[in-house]
Amino acid sequence: MTYKEVLEQARKNIAPNCKACPECNGLGCGNTIPGPGSKAPGNGANDNWKAWRPYKLNMNTMVPNTPVDTGIELFGRRIELPLLTGPIGSLRAQFHPEDDIRDYNRKCIEACREEGVYQCFGDGLFDGVTEDAAEASKNSGGIGIPILNPFSQEEILKKIELCKTGDPVAMGIVIDSAGLPHLKSRPDAGTKTPEQIRELRAAVDCPFIVKGVLNTKCAELAVDAGADAIIVSNHGGRVLPGAPATAEVLPEIVEAVGGKAKIIVDGGIRSGYDIFKAIALGADAVMICRPVLVSYYGGGTEGIRVYIQKLKDEFSDAMYMCGARKVSDIDGNMIRLTK
Repeated sequence: MTYKEVLEQARKNIAPNCKACPECNGLGCGNTIPGPGSKAPGNGANDNWKAWRPYKLNMNTMVPNTPVDTGIELFGRRIELPLLTGPIGSLRAQFHPEDDIRDYNRKCIEACREEGVYQCFGDGLFDGVTEDAAEASKNSGGIGIPILNPFSQEEILKKIELCKTGDPVAMGIVIDSAGLPHLKSRPDAGTKTPEQIRELRAAVDCPFIVKGVLNTKCAELAVDAGADAIIVSNHGGRVLPGAPATAEVLPEIVEAVGGKAKIIVDGGIRSGYDIFKAIALGADAVMICRPVLVSYYGGGTEGIRVYIQKLKDEFSDAMYMCGARKVSDIDGNMIRLTK
């Protein structure tokens, strides 16, 4: 199965709000919330995608002709690509009322296990989602990482205990989803203080992740509250119009954190070449969501594996042609910002 075939099949299966575009750039879905698009006026996802485009790769082949290693160590384990797939809370709300997020989670974890990367899952909007994903994670050696919504402290603490049954390599909370309509309508859900983050971190016996950081102040507060990793994210442009693209804020957040926590970035990263750019800007790893979901609709487990393999090939190509033989070799001198 080729990635082109994955996209062709996805267009037959996926809901009409998503077009399974050749390049997932946020233009085809636009202002389609509920759905995969961005919050009105619908430009956020495209802003993320566009922000990576001005960065070009500085080719350097005056180096030894030795093999490339795309793997890294993250959360105490080796993964074969600096990649985590993004958490999704529900397919019924975004795509089709009969689509089951549990099937997506199972197939995505299976694909990620086979390809040697991490999968992140959400706690969902329906009963049984978290339990099912935790079981799938346990059966896959704990590579499924729960990223929980900002409900009440009591509910999150209960879900933390539930997620521990999956023996995850890490666990986290997504704070920017407080701006999603279905969470804003719940009185027990919303923004979190550093003290609340500290309480949640104390309940977790593995690395703790805070997702939804978009400025240096928030990054510093998260790290001070005990976050072992932060995810630079604007929720794909789905929670606040006019927010900066993640590529725009990544360098200053990297500088502010100063190595005190791992930095993962999402938003508009679509190829292995984009992954290379993110690492060169200081990220430790990236998170990709929408194209992984499209690949699920295009071929289930196999479709997701095809997409991850495509990312690996592109990332390896960028490393080889820019003179990096291991991921730690990648630095800012290997990219160029153009106007």
